[in-house]
Amino acid sequence: MFTKEWLNVFIQLLVLIPAALSCYYTTKNQMKYTMSRTALICFAAIFPYSVLAALLCSAFHIDANLVFLPSLIGFFFVFRNTVTARLPKCLAIYVGVCAVQTFPAQFAYCFDAFLHPESGAADFSTEAALFQLALSCLIAAAFAWPAIRHFYRMVDLLDHPKIWYSAVALSSVVLIINVACIPQSYSNLHAGRSGRLFPLIEVGMLAILTSIYLLFYYGTSVILEHAKLKEHTHLLEMQAHQFRELQEYMRQTSRLRHDFKHSVHLLSALADKGEYESIRAHLSEYDRRLSEDISINYCSNAALNALFGYYHEMANSENIRTDWKIELPEPLTISELDMAALFGNIMENAISACATLPKEERYFNLTAELRHGNSLYVVSTNSFDGNVRKGKDGYHSTKHSGHGTGLISIAAVAEKYGGSAQFNNSDKEFYADVVMKI
Repeated sequence: MFTKEWLNVFIQLLVLIPAALSCYYTTKNQMKYTMSRTALICFAAIFPYSVLAALLCSAFHIDANLVFLPSLIGFFFVFRNTVTARLPKCLAIYVGVCAVQTFPAQFAYCFDAFLHPESGAADFSTEAALFQLALSCLIAAAFAWPAIRHFYRMVDLLDHPKIWYSAVALSSVVLIINVACIPQSYSNLHAGRSGRLFPLIEVGMLAILTSIYLLFYYGTSVILEHAKLKEHTHLLEMQAHQFRELQEYMRQTSRLRHDFKHSVHLLSALADKGEYESIRAHLSEYDRRLSEDISINYCSNAALNALFGYYHEMANSENIRTDWKIELPEPLTISELDMAALFGNIMENAISACATLPKEERYFNLTAELRHGNSLYVVSTNSFDGNVRKGKDGYHSTKHSGHGTGLISIAAVAEKYGGSAQFNNSDKEFYADVVMKI
C-alpha cells in the first residue's frame, strides 16, 4: 500500500508545511485563533490530504502536480478562514507564497535531472523530493525574519485593495511561468545549454521577484508614512482651530467681565425700582452670553481634545444632538495617532450617517470608559436612515464599491491592541462597540 512511489509523492506534498508557515508570517496580528489552534487546523488539513493524495497518485500512477495544483484552491480557503485579513490581502500573501515555493520545485527538477537524466517530472525521485522539501524549508526560514519583523505592517495598516491586487497579478505571472516550465522530460534539460541556463534563469527570476517584493514593501512604507503624516497634520490643524476658538472665547469672557460693572449698576437701579422681571431677563441674557461657545475639555491630551472639539462643533453645525462621556487613560498609553484614527473614524461615520436624516431625528451618543484597570470600552450609537450594504464579510461602503475604510481602520486599531470591534444596526440606529487593552 505504502510504496516507494507513495513515499516520493508524500514527501513532495510536505512542502505544504513550510508554505503554510510562510503564509502566517505577515498575518501574526490577523489571526482568528491561537497559534496552537491554527497549527492544529493546518495539520488536520495537510496531513490527511498528503496521505490520501499520495495514495491516489501511486495507485493510478498520476503525476503529483495534477492533484496538487488544483488543491491549492482548497488550501486557500483554509488560510482565508483562519485569519481576519481582507480578501485582497489574503490573496496577495497566498499567491506570493505559492510563487516563491515554485522555485524549490524547479531546482529539485534540475537536481533530479542530474541524478536521473532519462527520467521526467512524473517520476520524481525520493532524493529530489527530499531536496525540494529541504530547499522549501530554507527559503521559508530566509523569509521569516523580514516578514515577521517588517512586512506584517503592510498587512496591518495598508487598506488599498488595488495595491494588493497588483501584487496578486505579479505573483500569478511568476507562478504560471514556473508551472508552465516544469520539465516533463529531463532530456530537454540535457539538450545543448538548457541544463545550465534553466537553473540560472530560475535564480534570476527568484532574485527579481524578491527585489520586487522589497520595492513593494518600501513603496507601501512610503504610503503609510505619508498617511501618518497626513493624519498628524490634520490633528495639528484641529488643535490650531481649537486654539483659535479658545482665544475667541477668552476675548468674549474678558469683555463680559469688563462690562459686568455696568450690569451691576443696571441691576441696582432696577432693584431700586422693583422691576424684578427685568432683572431676571437681564441675568438670563448675561448667562446665555457667558456660556455661549464654551470649549469643552474632553481629556488631558491636547491633540485628542482638539479632535473631539472639532467633531463636536461639526455635529452642532449639522444640528445633531450629542451626548458624549469620554474617559481616557492619563497619561495616554496608546499611540496618539491610533486613538485619533479610532475616534475620528467613529465620529466622522456617525455624523455623516446622521446627516441623512431630518434635523429633528439626528442624535449621536458616544461613551469611552476604562474598565478592569486595563481595558478601554468605546460604545457609539447614532441615528441613520437604515440604508446599509452588508455581506458575509461585514459592512460595505454605501458611497463606493468595496468595504468602508472607516470601519476597517477602527477594527485594525482595536485588533492592534489585543481587542475587537463589533458593528451592528437596527432600522434606525447604528452601533459600534470597541474594546481594547491599554
